[in-house]
Amino acid sequence: MSKSRYVTGLRAVEQLITSAKADIRKLYAEYQTANPRVEAVIAQANARGIEIQPANRARLQQISGESRHQGVVAEIVRSQVLDEAALRSLVEKHLTGDEPVPLLMLILDGIQDPHNLGACLRTADAAGVHAVVVPRHGAAGMGPTVSKVAAGAAESLPFAAVPNIGRVMAWLADYGVACVGTNDAAERSIYDCNLARPLALVVGREHSGLRKNIATRCDDVVGLPMLGAVSSLNVSVASGICLYEALRQRRK
Repeated sequence: MSKSRYVTGLRAVEQLITSAKADIRKLYAEYQTANPRVEAVIAQANARGIEIQPANRARLQQISGESRHQGVVAEIVRSQVLDEAALRSLVEKHLTGDEPVPLLMLILDGIQDPHNLGACLRTADAAGVHAVVVPRHGAAGMGPTVSKVAAGAAESLPFAAVPNIGRVMAWLADYGVACVGTNDAAERSIYDCNLARPLALVVGREHSGLRKNIATRCDDVVGLPMLGAVSSLNVSVASGICLYEALRQRRK
């Protein structure tokens, strides 16, 4: 039997219920609730034929752990985390197929905070990213907090955890995929870079940025104009700006 995991929070569960890709095993919902959003989620789950298990707040908290459940917890078939071989197959299929949009990947070089990872996944899904890549060790991985913040993106967006980011970048280069890194101190602006080609945007970890060995593998290293008093942006905010600049260029 496939393993399960739990998604907590109204927004994330609402997105799951409406997603055709989500494989929901069961919905745990607070009974005798006065929250109309919880009632609406229950009604939608009933309409989809999803099993509903009434639960009190103590049971919901037990399932959700440290995450806030807001009256609902969805038990889903755990989404597959791609290994490097599966990621390579996904890339090859996109590059050799008749795809209308160039490949767009997001490589996160060691994001530590699950809230940041969840926010990056949510924006990546919205911007049409084809896969998100993270290191298997030394970084945040999939979990309830990531799923909640991602608001459904964690269950639909291809997500790969690989042992060596640099090796992935090397074979991406062999396939003709450009790797564009981000750095607060970069002299070149993101707005002067061609993002309409097959591309992997490479973002470093909070506070320390890209590791040197990863930065040297990038075809370009770019930054965002900073016109105010602050010298940097949150990693998820910066990623979102860069991804939407890529989307803007591709739509042109």
